[in-house]
Amino acid sequence: MTKIAIIIGSTRPGRNGEAVAKWVHEHASKRTDAQFELVDLKDYNLPHLDEAIPPSMGQYSQPHTHEWAAKIASYDGYIFVTPEYNHSTSGALKNAIDFLYGEWNNKAAGFVSYGSVGGTRAVEHLRLIMAELQIADVRAQVALSLATDFENYHIFTPAAYHEDNLTTLFDQLVAWSRALEPLRAPAV
Repeated sequence: MTKIAIIIGSTRPGRNGEAVAKWVHEHASKRTDAQFELVDLKDYNLPHLDEAIPPSMGQYSQPHTHEWAAKIASYDGYIFVTPEYNHSTSGALKNAIDFLYGEWNNKAAGFVSYGSVGGTRAVEHLRLIMAELQIADVRAQVALSLATDFENYHIFTPAAYHEDNLTTLFDQLVAWSRALEPLRAPAV
């Protein structure tokens, strides 16, 4: 069965991302066409990139990199739950992405973002990064406003219409993850 990671892209104390990711996971868990799992960057405690050899070589030396690589390699697609900090994604998410290369290749990604303008600028940066990593990103995304989808900018209260966007994101992501499967198969 297709496996999709819902990656919590913030490690910040008091982060909103955990509540958003749990909401995504709650809705994803109702589906039968894929398995969805929460992946929290906080659980991996990745330092600033500390691999001497570029990730594209796949020659990792650090135990935390091997652990992170095995986790990411186990999925067919990803939903990145990202905040927008200073018109971009979080440093923690960018760093975690940069640790790896081949593990990301020929998979699909979708985005659920949050920020003052829905986190859309963070997603635009992530889309460029996905292209370099050979990840096909789907068009549908969920953009949550700190002003209208969070009470006092912190208590997550998403508007009901986001559920339709989330369903479309799931539909596209599962389809693209499956379509890319032959590219991930070992050459015969």
